[in-house]
Formats: sequence, C-alpha cells, structure tokens
Amino acid sequence: MNRPYVSKLLNVMMTILKHRRSLRLSEYDYSQAGAYFVTICVNKRQDLLGTIVNKQMQLNHYGKIAEISWQWLSQAYDYVELDEWIIMPNHLHGIIFIHIDNIVPTDCRGGSRTAPTSESKIKPLGRLIGAFKTISTKQINFTRKTSGAPFWQRNFYEHVIRNDHSLNRIREYIVTNPLQWDLDRENPQAQGRDEFDNWLATFKKPPTRAITAVGAVREPPYKAQSRK
Repeated sequence: MNRPYVSKLLNVMMTILKHRRSLRLSEYDYSQAGAYFVTICVNKRQDLLGTIVNKQMQLNHYGKIAEISWQWLSQAYDYVELDEWIIMPNHLHGIIFIHIDNIVPTDCRGGSRTAPTSESKIKPLGRLIGAFKTISTKQINFTRKTSGAPFWQRNFYEHVIRNDHSLNRIREYIVTNPLQWDLDRENPQAQGRDEFDNWLATFKKPPTRAITAVGAVREPPYKAQSRK
C-alpha cells in the first residue's frame, strides 16, 4: 500500500470518528492506566481480512485497511500505546497500553482552551475499540460499496493483563497465532482447542482488592514497562 494512500486514509479517519458506547463490564473502569488484551471479530466470523498461507498471514485490501486503522489509535490518542498485535483472517488480536502520564494538555494541542486535559478525558477501552471499528468499517464499506453494512461484531473480547507472566504469554500467543490457526477458536474449521484458551479461561473476572465498608476498591490493571 503506497504512502500517499496511507497518509490520505489516516487523514480521512480523523474526520469520520464517532463516539461509541462501551459494552464492557459495568463494575470496572476501563479508562485506568494499564495493559489490555483484546480480540475483535469480523461480523459472522467471515474470513474477510486475508488468508493463512504456509503458516503466515497474508492480508488482503480489507486487512490492510484494518491494519492502518489499528495503528491510527496510537496516533489519535497520546495516552494509547500499541504492543503486540496481529490481524487474522476473521479477527484481530492486540495489546493496548493506556498511559495516563502521556496525556498532552489541551493548550499544547493548539486549541483555544487553556485548561489541561484530565484523566476524565480518557476514552475507556470500549470507546477506543469503537473508534477503531468506526473508521475501519467506513473505509472498508466504501471499498466494498456496502455503505452502512456492519463489518465487525458489535462486541469484543477483553482481558485485563495482571503481571509480567501474563503479558509475555499473551505476546507469544499473538506472534505465533498464524501457526495455531487450525486450533484457533475463531476458526470455523478449527480442529481441537488451543492450550492458550484453557489458560485464559482460568481468569474469571478483573482483579479487585478487598471489599471495604463502602464497596470494592478496584486496583489498576498491570502497569508493565511497555516496549518502545
């Protein structure tokens, strides 16, 4: 994909962004600083993003649009950093870091308001994913001439990363995902079950601290040193 097209596409994405309501757990604050593992599936799990050839993922045009849209998140939001990620035939896996310390004050962005941007300005995880879905769907539908058609499933899977061991295991899973396509739970023709899924299933809910007299005091997700 040539650079002028990529640059033009990124500019278009900045103008078409719309807010989406988060569908995540109501009791957890997904705007907290930390690391999150997400999986986003194509509507009806159709293989529309490319194919696996010789254990390697080959993106088609729609897959490349999804790739650019995913990278756009860290350009549009200074508090977002993307770690390992991969696009598969019918889904995307990725690790997102939210860094509260990276917020740029409003006046540093060239705006007319002088008040610094606070943590309340951070989009929760669900709205970040909604932004990705919105911009990628618009571009893909424009290419497919299917205006208004859903491209991604409405919801998405998320996992709060708790420690270094989990982070590294998820990183390894993402990198080697094409090698395990025959066992991938998102593959309609999967034969068997990936051991990673069994491990992930052991986490029942987001981490919390002890219950207090007022209620649960939620601890932030894992704040690992991300890779620059």
